Amino acid sequence: MRKLTILGATGSIGTSTLSVVAQNPEQFEVIAIGANTDVQKMLQLCQQWQPQYAAMANSDAALALEKELKTVQLSTKVVSGQEGLCFIAQLDCVDTVMAAIVGAAGLMPTMSAVKAGKRILLANKEALVMSGQLFIDAVEQYGAELLPVDSEHNAIFQCLPESIQTNLGRCDLEANGVSSILLTGSGGPFRYSDLSELSHVTPEMAIAHPNRSMGPKISVDSATMMNKGLEYIEARWLFNSRQGQLKVIIHPQSVIHSMVQYLDGSVVAQMGLPDMRTPIACTMSYPERVDSGVKALDFASIGEFTFLQPDYNRYPCLKLAIDACYEGQYATTIINAANELTVDAFLNRQLRFTDISKVNEQVLNKLTTKLQNLELKDLESVIELDRMARIYTVEQLKKVTV
Repeated sequence: MRKLTILGATGSIGTSTLSVVAQNPEQFEVIAIGANTDVQKMLQLCQQWQPQYAAMANSDAALALEKELKTVQLSTKVVSGQEGLCFIAQLDCVDTVMAAIVGAAGLMPTMSAVKAGKRILLANKEALVMSGQLFIDAVEQYGAELLPVDSEHNAIFQCLPESIQTNLGRCDLEANGVSSILLTGSGGPFRYSDLSELSHVTPEMAIAHPNRSMGPKISVDSATMMNKGLEYIEARWLFNSRQGQLKVIIHPQSVIHSMVQYLDGSVVAQMGLPDMRTPIACTMSYPERVDSGVKALDFASIGEFTFLQPDYNRYPCLKLAIDACYEGQYATTIINAANELTVDAFLNRQLRFTDISKVNEQVLNKLTTKLQNLELKDLESVIELDRMARIYTVEQLKKVTV
């Protein structure tokens, strides 16, 4: 039986993870759960799963949860802050950690799990976007096991030979007969919209993803295709790919989750309904398979598959992220920090949809010029750069009128 810590238990990935656990109670046990501020949801989860530990990133929320747990006479121990999240990520009695905290906040707890040598189910793409080589080096140094949860990266993972699956970050695609990786994306809700209409997009319109139910931040990133840009960066590190070995293609049906092209002309694709329980179950049980609770594809009802080349005029955030990928680790850290703040500003109606990419580009250009050739030698330097990028992004946002 695998014993789990779930970081980001109240989010969509956490919910899907617990659904897989419920589907396979004899195979998985929930030892610890972590979240940010949602006390009532955490209380419900503690009552249902009775974990040994519950961590709240927000200290006030931790106190409130502790009070609620005493009221219902549950013995779950509450820990708080980043220290609390790191604590549950490295518990001796845990062997598997679902890393699903959204954004830069997930970096330190995920790295704590790596340093404790856990099986890391990586749903927090920012860990690799921000720390890249540092993260891959740490996985090797501490003997951790890295398995990708993002549906696209998990699809690629499933389409690759075992020799690559068990050597992520250090693998040689060409030596294993791989010519290129095709990273698919839905194109979001505005893939056919007139470009002139995008400046009038509201948060409600942007979070209405056509194929998936996701959190607001990720939904907006899907609409701008920044999400695909961040996934591109993550794929570069996961699969040790060179420029030219990674390509992005729009697939509106979201049935083919990604593909791998081989030197002999073969293309291997992973398909399934757009349900995160499938890749989650794959990583939780690897190399075995368990019932995820997801229905099999009915090919007759799908109709047809279509594919489009991404238009960078429609998706400037995608181009920014891809360029940052080959600019250097500092550039991907900057673009991730800037994007978190610009998306938040858009969701709070403080920024137009089309200004997300403009402010991201301003921040990236300014700090890239200032910090060119900067070496990020440790996590502390990564976190400091992230802090600097956020300060400058806030300054830029103050200059924007809605």
